[in-house]
Amino acid sequence: MTAKDPDRDAILRRLRRIEGQVRGIARMVESGEPCEDILVQVAAAKSALDRVGIYMISHQLRDCVSSGVEDTSEAIQQALDTFIRFSSSMGPLHPEE
Repeated sequence: MTAKDPDRDAILRRLRRIEGQVRGIARMVESGEPCEDILVQVAAAKSALDRVGIYMISHQLRDCVSSGVEDTSEAIQQALDTFIRFSSSMGPLHPEE
């Protein structure tokens, strides 16, 4: 991802928004907001981070296809492996693994 990449800018905007969410959660904890309300915001921030990760993985796949990688199956497998590592809540793609 280059410094001028529009995807980079979109990712940074998303991360800054998440940063603001996390600061808001900290303020909720400091002010003694109910746990349920805080957990709703934690789930929203986690979901937003997950979307950033998926966005980055899709960027990796688009880069692979647009750059004319000869062995696309290997590049796609690499992106899938990245996704699986990224998503610790996911089990294996194939039950026999």
